[in-house]
Amino acid sequence: MLRHFASAERKLGSVLGAQARPQRNYHSKLGVWGYRPVTKRVYEVAEEVRQARNAQGNVYRWVEAFRQHGHKLASVNPISIKASSNQSELQELNPAFYGLQTQQTVRTAGLLSAPTSAQNVAQLEQLLRDIYCSNAASAEFAYVENTEEREWLAQNFESLYERQLQSTERLEIAELLIKSQAWDNFMALKFPTVKRYSGEGAESMLAFFWQLLRDSVQANIEHVVLAMPHRGRTPLQAALLNMRPAKVFRKLSGASEFADDIEAMSDVISHFHVSEQLQVLGKSINFSMVRNPSHLEAANPVAMGKTRSKQQSRGDGAFSTESSAQPFGQHVLNVILHGDAAFAGQGINQECLHMAYVPHFEVGGSLHLIVNNQVGFTTPGERGRSTEYASDLAKSIQAPVFHVNGDDPEALALITNLAFRYQREFHKDIFIDLNCYRRWGHNELDDPTFTNPLVYQIVHQRQSVPDLYAAELARQGVLSAEQSSQLREKYIAYLNEELALAPTYQPPASYFEQQWAGLKLAPGNELTYWDTGLDYGLLHWIGQQSAAYPADFNIHPHLLKTFVQGRLKKLEAGAKIDWATAEALAIGSLMYQGHNVRISGEDVGRGTFSHRHAMLVDQQTNEMYVPLNHMEGGKGGKLELAHSILSEEAVLGFEYGMAIDNPQNLIIWEAQFGDFANGAQIMIDAFIVSGESKWMESNALVMLLPHGYDGAASEHSSCRIERYLQLSDSKETAPDGDSVNVHVVNPTTPAQYYHVLRRQLARNFRKPLVVVAPKTLLRLPAATSTHEDFQPGTLFHNVLGDSTVQPEEVRKVIICSGKHYYNLVEERAKRQVQDTAIVRLESLCPFPVQELQAQLAQYGEVQSFVWSQEEHRNMGAWTFVRPRFENLIGKQLHYCGRCEAPTPATGIGKVHKREVDEIVAAPFEL
Repeated sequence: MLRHFASAERKLGSVLGAQARPQRNYHSKLGVWGYRPVTKRVYEVAEEVRQARNAQGNVYRWVEAFRQHGHKLASVNPISIKASSNQSELQELNPAFYGLQTQQTVRTAGLLSAPTSAQNVAQLEQLLRDIYCSNAASAEFAYVENTEEREWLAQNFESLYERQLQSTERLEIAELLIKSQAWDNFMALKFPTVKRYSGEGAESMLAFFWQLLRDSVQANIEHVVLAMPHRGRTPLQAALLNMRPAKVFRKLSGASEFADDIEAMSDVISHFHVSEQLQVLGKSINFSMVRNPSHLEAANPVAMGKTRSKQQSRGDGAFSTESSAQPFGQHVLNVILHGDAAFAGQGINQECLHMAYVPHFEVGGSLHLIVNNQVGFTTPGERGRSTEYASDLAKSIQAPVFHVNGDDPEALALITNLAFRYQREFHKDIFIDLNCYRRWGHNELDDPTFTNPLVYQIVHQRQSVPDLYAAELARQGVLSAEQSSQLREKYIAYLNEELALAPTYQPPASYFEQQWAGLKLAPGNELTYWDTGLDYGLLHWIGQQSAAYPADFNIHPHLLKTFVQGRLKKLEAGAKIDWATAEALAIGSLMYQGHNVRISGEDVGRGTFSHRHAMLVDQQTNEMYVPLNHMEGGKGGKLELAHSILSEEAVLGFEYGMAIDNPQNLIIWEAQFGDFANGAQIMIDAFIVSGESKWMESNALVMLLPHGYDGAASEHSSCRIERYLQLSDSKETAPDGDSVNVHVVNPTTPAQYYHVLRRQLARNFRKPLVVVAPKTLLRLPAATSTHEDFQPGTLFHNVLGDSTVQPEEVRKVIICSGKHYYNLVEERAKRQVQDTAIVRLESLCPFPVQELQAQLAQYGEVQSFVWSQEEHRNMGAWTFVRPRFENLIGKQLHYCGRCEAPTPATGIGKVHKREVDEIVAAPFEL
């Protein structure tokens, strides 16, 4: 049966061609904006090497066994409480396992890259153990499928065997380690009650950064973007990244890290950020450390997104104007530091790794360092994961891993150089697992001996990493004990000077500079209005371009009728303009004005509800075509459609990283359904809505969250409007200004959606925008706009009044938001009610008090005000709107909607129908 099926599959493949067979491909062989296929490298092992290996097949198998298993016997743990491994316990490494005799003559040419004079099996065994089973570094790469990469890794790792740093380089590393230790000792002395998350036990990471910066400038890297957790962050910033210690000391005295005239809630010192233009080896390089919350690993996709944004601005990779495709990462490098327990435990790492080589998310490979303290909070490694190594997740994308002893900063520098060269050569992710320790507990006020007494017996009895290295250099005559002491004393004196300056130190502005120049904080005491309309002649032309395709393009017949012909007809008439068309007009007009636009999410090209079709796929060739990117004229903005992996947290973090880097690009993330954003709550809470207040880091990220009760039960009905409103700093007792931290809109017309998208880049400030996006309104005939709604002088209206009633006859005003409006209008018409006005809150946050007052003022005989919503009473906007309405409008507001419930919607069809009838009727019967 299996044989028959395989035969049938081959026949099918011969009919349909190679694409009928399972393979990794993409919808474009020609490339689209943000993706260009790079020619795969062709590699073959040299003929003389193959002959040498065939001639000594058993010897070669034995060498390969060390490459695969040698790491199991390496002693790279500086605080191991286990007995030393017996290096003869692995039969795979025993020469007798391959029929080899101790004195048997061997020739290593073609088998081993390390310089060697080994003449027999015994000598070769010792060399292999020195390389692959050492106490300095070991390697894992046998699982890498690509032959060229495996050969490269073996050759270059083995060639490190006899490499040494120069004395001047050792001195530079020693100075950094001494400074790091001096910083932590100084902090412990001057601020003994502060949780500083020191780098003690992991000071060797300074050697990693020292080597990284040197390699980067020599490779003409212009930007390094770093994600890093809290441990060891401040000593790195102070010792190597030009951060003024006075900034930290001022903060610890109770002041802000920002200037006194900035009203920011600020953050703790272990979340401090650095963005510096560093001078290394006489060259300049920009080093940007992204902000980090205490949610471990959450900053990683942010760094990836920021890296890609810089690559776009620089014309790197697929954004290059060169005719030949280049891999990403030519000029911008992404670096990520992990904690050992967090890398294994936090699912966002899997999401990030599986974005690494996905079109429109790739950054040319990231360089990873796991700072392996061998404990997570108080949990030892064997209880924090189900694998041998903290780094084992890296194997899921076949990323090589080097394990390094944290007591050997020179080995780390050499491995860093090797990892950097691999990343440059192949533009793929690679990992260094730095085995070190945490001298204190989770923080300096914690006692780790409660739960890990044996480990901390070792830690407390041993010398520190800087002291061990200084002693070794003294033994070799490179750095005397007196010189080490002088370096330490000089740095301590500098720290004391900075401490004395802290009371008068004024932090320089680190915001609204460079690409953010010209922007500012939003006004706190007013709502501003922005003309976002354009001449309809131009919009008509842009709309036509959004539905254009080449003459030889095989379009889907259904799309030809409903999308292309339907859109062109609406545009020509200037009427019945639907949601998708309005979106195309907004995006296309921004592109025409020179802005790049990116829409990211799951299947965003066509849209979850098959409404967008910003991307067309040739039905014969499978080739992708993005019409707006072929629009001629204007200033040349481009549209990137980023079909994401099935992830919310990492993908949204990636988009946030892009949004904080370039304020002139419109970054949109669309959830498949609104409540799927639940999986990205960390990104929303810790970055998007709070980043400006904590870090003075603005963003104009747009989140499209499809919402609406249409019988789809709990998980596809509500985007949880209430959560975003609760996250806002909107006031209940005073009018809001544009400075509210997150703007939440629930537009009811395509034109309103058009204007709110364009407004994101028209304003002289940036705010994140949550759009309660429609589902049924996408095709509802009543929810359309005319050309007049887009003309110059038009704008987004925070409140839409009711022009269908006579104001003097109105006795009741129903206030609502979103698609529920159309249900109420239909019910009013059915009942032939004449005395009830229906007013729409298009903007929920900031709460538009003045506009709402202006609308209500025309109804002088109103007897009751009703808030009507389709959500349950403990959900939706009710608890947000009521106190603001009653406090600021001064009128009582009655509730009509579903009653309280533990889940957004029922899954019983009859119950849903009954609820719909009840909530639509209730406002008119109140």
